[in-house]
Amino acid sequence: MNRRTLVTLLGGAAAWPLAAGAQQPAMPVVGYLSAGSVAPVAHLFAVFKQGLAEAGYVEGRNVMIDVRSAEGQYDRLPALAAELVRRQVAVIVAVTSNPALAAKAATGTIPIVFNVPDDPARLGLVASLSHPGGNATGVSFLFGELEVKRLALLRELLPKATRIGLLVNVDNANAEELTKTVPAAASAMGVEAIVVRATDSRSIEEAFAALAQQRAEAVIVGTDGYFFRRRVQFATLAARHALPAIFTNRAYAEAGGLMSYGTSLEEAFRQIGLYTGRILNGAKPTDLPVVQSTKFELVINLPTARALGLEVPATLLARADEVIE
Repeated sequence: MNRRTLVTLLGGAAAWPLAAGAQQPAMPVVGYLSAGSVAPVAHLFAVFKQGLAEAGYVEGRNVMIDVRSAEGQYDRLPALAAELVRRQVAVIVAVTSNPALAAKAATGTIPIVFNVPDDPARLGLVASLSHPGGNATGVSFLFGELEVKRLALLRELLPKATRIGLLVNVDNANAEELTKTVPAAASAMGVEAIVVRATDSRSIEEAFAALAQQRAEAVIVGTDGYFFRRRVQFATLAARHALPAIFTNRAYAEAGGLMSYGTSLEEAFRQIGLYTGRILNGAKPTDLPVVQSTKFELVINLPTARALGLEVPATLLARADEVIE
């Protein structure tokens, strides 16, 4: 065997592992589209990955997750969704209504798994809850009914209140519906609803100042992904302006908010992880009915109540799923 033949054979042998590697199936990529940074909700992102793992997919082992965050700037979502489509991700996970709408507008073929505090059929994400009929499915919790329930809980805590604020993010897809549902329910209770709007940290501060100026006796903070990430700011401002506030999720109460009532986000994020895994395993979104959240939690923060000079009725405490002492 001459030297040239030996070099050729060795070169071919060295190329075998590369060729074999090239034949390995590419690791699927899940695009994770969020209205705000994942860092403030790292525990929920971990629960999503737990659900994904229960379906057989572990990040870094047999799936990659590409996180795209609008950092509270909802107008960035269409471009971020388009980036995920160009990358040809296997699934787009869209957290809250605006990311879901951006993903739906960006693609009619890539599967979408959403988690929305809204009616996805009303938003146009699916044909119906039981038969999605397209490329999207996921988890829904009907925020309108929940906001009315929050109003009723505030009235139970403050039966003499006649002016209650409603703070909404005008950039959120649910804002218009929210500003119709709550004032109508408040009017039926003999209560005036003062609607204030915010989109960022500064306007949140201005909204609380406006509520104090208009002598609101309490405030409902509307469902919104960006608001959720600013929950410490909300708890601080509510305390500063001595405004009893009710929020959408226990994390607000844990951050110092007075009271929260809403769905268990942990269970919702676990479910979207499971659905993402099922789609990676070959299921079609149209065959996966939208899951409606059925687990709701009432959490009351007693130190905050005492700081506001409030005595929480025993009937309300008895119904609470958790009382923070």
